[in-house]
Amino acid sequence: MDIDPKLLEILVCPVTKTALHYDRERQELVSRQAGLAYPVRDGIPIMLPDEARELSYAERRG
Repeated sequence: MDIDPKLLEILVCPVTKTALHYDRERQELVSRQAGLAYPVRDGIPIMLPDEARELSYAERRG
């Protein structure tokens, strides 16, 4: 399931207020700047830092 491109344009990381990258394979919205990946469940982004996965060092570097 994909995220609506218009929604992706307006969503920002709640921690850094920067743009997010959609990882289709993992169904996550990634903020490299914050080092977090927010899950997308049933097409709904879960934009809570407590629900986010911390990125590894390699993932942060992209």
